[in-house]
Amino acid sequence: MKGFKDFLMRGNLVEIAVGLIMATSFGAVVASFTSLLLAAIAKVIGANPNFDDFKPAGLPVGAFVTAVVAFLILAFVVYFFVVKPYTAMRQRFVAAEEETTDESVELLREIRDFLRAGRA
Repeated sequence: MKGFKDFLMRGNLVEIAVGLIMATSFGAVVASFTSLLLAAIAKVIGANPNFDDFKPAGLPVGAFVTAVVAFLILAFVVYFFVVKPYTAMRQRFVAAEEETTDESVELLREIRDFLRAGRA
């Protein structure tokens, strides 16, 4: 029973569970926003973009084209309304991590530089 308790209390398992729950909720938010964006597009052009009846040369590719357009709109929403603001906020508020070097790494760099200088 102790092994099972340790498995459940691992940090990674809890982090993954929280991430999955957040992703599911966030997926609903993004889908809702995408629907809102599609409704705005529909008001501008007069109808929802639907290519289901598109059949060039008799091939039923309309559903695929509709799925691709929906994916592109979703990717647009995620990139411009989530990724870009998050990146800008992170650059602004999170301090850049300073490069820390171990003494052994510094010593190896000195040896490398010395060997390079000796060859020249």
